[in-house]
Amino acid sequence: MRFLLSTYGSRGDTEPLAALALALKAEGADAVVCAPADQEFVDLLARAGVEFAPAFMPVRQWIDEARKAPRPLPELAAIMIPAQYEAISAAAAGCDAIVATGLFPSTAAAWCVADRLGLHYAQVAFCPLTLPSHHHSPFPRPGYPLPPEITDARQLWALNAEHMDALFGEATNAQRVAVGLSPVENVRDHVLTRRSLLAADPVLWPWEPTDMSDPVQTGAWILPDHRPLPANLRAFLNAGTPPVYVGFGSIALPTTRAAAQTAIEAVRAKGYRVVLASGWADSAPIESRDDCFVVGEVNQQALFSRVAAAVHHGGAGTTTAAARAGATQVIVPQIVDQPFWAKRVAGLGVGVAHEGAVPTPESLSAALDAALSPEMQARATAVSVRMSDQGAMVAAKRLIEAVSTRGSPA
Repeated sequence: MRFLLSTYGSRGDTEPLAALALALKAEGADAVVCAPADQEFVDLLARAGVEFAPAFMPVRQWIDEARKAPRPLPELAAIMIPAQYEAISAAAAGCDAIVATGLFPSTAAAWCVADRLGLHYAQVAFCPLTLPSHHHSPFPRPGYPLPPEITDARQLWALNAEHMDALFGEATNAQRVAVGLSPVENVRDHVLTRRSLLAADPVLWPWEPTDMSDPVQTGAWILPDHRPLPANLRAFLNAGTPPVYVGFGSIALPTTRAAAQTAIEAVRAKGYRVVLASGWADSAPIESRDDCFVVGEVNQQALFSRVAAAVHHGGAGTTTAAARAGATQVIVPQIVDQPFWAKRVAGLGVGVAHEGAVPTPESLSAALDAALSPEMQARATAVSVRMSDQGAMVAAKRLIEAVSTRGSPA
């Protein structure tokens, strides 16, 4: 039995698929991950021993080209969907199933491939917010703000379906027709399916039952990382009290660069040292001082167990990694689901949700006071022991059972 695991997005989209691939292999199945050929993703999959197939273009190249020649989302979708369809089709040779996540046009392309080839198809969400539910509202899509006068979640999800059709319906259906499939209405529900795999930790964000969708919450898909921390980083950590981690991951925005600098100032003012993750924004300290250590690619699982707190953007992966390590968090959310992860962490009492994407020294100082308190650190430790690392294995077993029950395609 062979699975194609398809994604197009950031590290937070690729690393969980590597974890799933290893779980599938442990259960006797083969798996290949189709992802952007950015070097960090290629290296990540190689370290994990996971077979790699390239997506149509490295994602950072896609971002750079989109910035140089801005286009509306429907035009970008009309470029990505057929290109991804070709890449995913090539990777799907000999596969029995496709598991897809990442940017919606890429997932739509994966769904078209599965439908065309008669393969089992499963969609993956890493955050409950992306799935329809009367318990929460969708996040607004670019160019399609949610009307402030509408507060009913069902109405907002109905609008979301219309918005998704406006953004991605034409390109998705054009691809379907081009390969001999019938067009569909409501592309969102067809691509997401009613029975998505929700790869999010139920301690951090439990799924609440709804009649709008019925995902299987497996728990987060954690890729084991046994790499030692670099010797110079270990020496820095050993040279004093635990530092504060500052990093904004795969978010390359002016606001993240500014936020990192403000965070460094606020942490120093508290008398703490800093471990600064450069990330996609290439964050760097304003001045060279021995109280700030800059890291690139690093084992977060090992690092977060040795920090006093983590200041970050609130991506699902970083939030989960910090919570599993028992590190208190200050989340300065930037886009999409990040404000909602910040609220979840604050609600559990294991971190602080910063109001807005642009912190000040004063606002971060107050947030750090809470995050560094013994009370919050004790709660973070208590929450960490409740979190499981078996989500990928739960998903792997369900997928193998689903394909076995369905039978291999003719």
